[in-house]
Amino acid sequence: MSLLLSVSGLTKSYGPRPLFAGLTFDLKAGERVGLIGPNGAGKSTLLRILAGTEEADAGSRSARRGVTVGYMPQDDTFPDGATAREVLLAAVADQPMEDYERETQTAITLTQVGFADPDQLASSMSGGWKKRLALARELVRKPDLLLMDEPTNHLDLPGVVWLEKLLRASPFAYLVSTHDRAFLRAIADDILEVSRIYPDGAFRASGGYDSFADRRDEFMEAQERQREAVANQVRRETEWLGRKESAQRRKSRSRIGEAADRRAELSELNYRTQALAAAGIDFAATGRQSKKLLNATGVSKSLGGRLLFDNLDIALAPGTKLGLLGPNGSGKSTLLRVLAGQLEPDAGAVVRADGLRTVVFEQGRAALDLSIPLRRALSPNSDTVMFNGQPMHVAAWAQRFLFKAEMLNLEMSALSGGEQARVRIAQLMLQPADVLFLDEPTNDLDIASLEVLEDSLTDFPGAVVLVTHDRDLMDRLCTEVIGLDGKGGAAPYGSVGQWLTAYERDTKKVEREAEKATAKAAPPPAKAKKLSFKEQQEWDGIEAAITAAEQAVEARQADVEAASTAGHAKLTAACHALDQARAKVEALFARWEELAAKRGG
Repeated sequence: MSLLLSVSGLTKSYGPRPLFAGLTFDLKAGERVGLIGPNGAGKSTLLRILAGTEEADAGSRSARRGVTVGYMPQDDTFPDGATAREVLLAAVADQPMEDYERETQTAITLTQVGFADPDQLASSMSGGWKKRLALARELVRKPDLLLMDEPTNHLDLPGVVWLEKLLRASPFAYLVSTHDRAFLRAIADDILEVSRIYPDGAFRASGGYDSFADRRDEFMEAQERQREAVANQVRRETEWLGRKESAQRRKSRSRIGEAADRRAELSELNYRTQALAAAGIDFAATGRQSKKLLNATGVSKSLGGRLLFDNLDIALAPGTKLGLLGPNGSGKSTLLRVLAGQLEPDAGAVVRADGLRTVVFEQGRAALDLSIPLRRALSPNSDTVMFNGQPMHVAAWAQRFLFKAEMLNLEMSALSGGEQARVRIAQLMLQPADVLFLDEPTNDLDIASLEVLEDSLTDFPGAVVLVTHDRDLMDRLCTEVIGLDGKGGAAPYGSVGQWLTAYERDTKKVEREAEKATAKAAPPPAKAKKLSFKEQQEWDGIEAAITAAEQAVEARQADVEAASTAGHAKLTAACHALDQARAKVEALFARWEELAAKRGG
């Protein structure tokens, strides 16, 4: 695989300690790499440096001559008043092509990402469609390498699955920063973690996320053994240095220098080990023994004249972990708020146990006051909080959520999204509850914090109602799953995967029915007159050939995934077969367009 971009000795600092130092790695054609790391490790900064929009403090970045690097930042911004079509045309304005070619390339790309109306204003789009437009803006430039910073933000689960399929079928290489473990498993063949726990600032492993996690654990166990060995050496040297002066005179000065070196080495290993810490998430329960906490019967709700759910029954008991699924706008958050008592149902009733205590994590962390300092957000009335009946100083409480004492006077607006999420969780942990209502609590949390959150929710003895796009969390945690279609329909499912299968089946059914209706309304096509006998035979069979070729691509994709842990040679062969299968699909589509043009000319 040819080299696209490389960095050597890359260093960037925003304070006394660098975000990362001495990073060295390559990105080659066809590579599919997931970028992970704890909040604050510098992933977004690294992507901006790789994209060439920010300078490193030290080190070098070099790209192959003529390589096109695309970059999708976390925030999707577009010119005021611009339509989807205009956004893409502006992206290829400097490309060496004719105007009609720009128009054609723009139209093809917008169709590829699902836009039915190219003249829709970007400002009027939902977060999910703005994300698709941001992706289209990079795709239209036909990048050799695409850098993506949290591309699943604002996408619903069907949108995330759509993005997975698009990336796996893409001809370009990519480096994608994400905390979504299921997404990583689907799109990444290599994982690159940026973190100070590593002596070189980063750790890269091939074979997908699960293989990476195993190799990372092995590395960390070896590093911990090294730390313990050095700590023992330091203790022995300290004891020796503490002996009387006459004993020290019998020893060489070199040993004193070696002791100082060991202490410096231990200090560095301890510094790295601190980065392994995860937020101490532990939701407090009230200890209520009631068998029934909440019972909703026949609840219905409409918003804006659209029925979201109708005649729905839900019962919550201690130990119930209920997941709510559905595309964006289907009513998940509305249903959660109805159950929590923040909204009244249009019909039906929600009966709560006497004195039921609940906490609510709002989507977007809307309850946070971003104008106050971190100290007041964590402890509003004094410098002490009460947790599990015990007083704790705010500095110790902050440390539990990975905030250093010097951060306590920072304004909340200066914190990252992941840090703000940890603050909101800290606030809720001070309120013992019977039921936790959690609306997208995983947004912006790093993987270590996600895993701690998962453990805490698993151990919570009360009930949990959860809305999240994190499939791993929902599948591992939830005892029940309800899928909403946003049209009044709701049904129980055994897993996220089962709901996605049903959703895709229903979506395709609706699309087929719409196509049939359009075909009936449209005038009959002109009779084909300009195809030869052989061309007509080819035309008659080309749709079946395309379908078969697309199925072959799916099969070769499965071969690639199966070979991801079977060694480099098998993986290379599988990737080559996949490229050939994709090329066949492209050739068939090109021939289809050629015959269609001749047939209708």
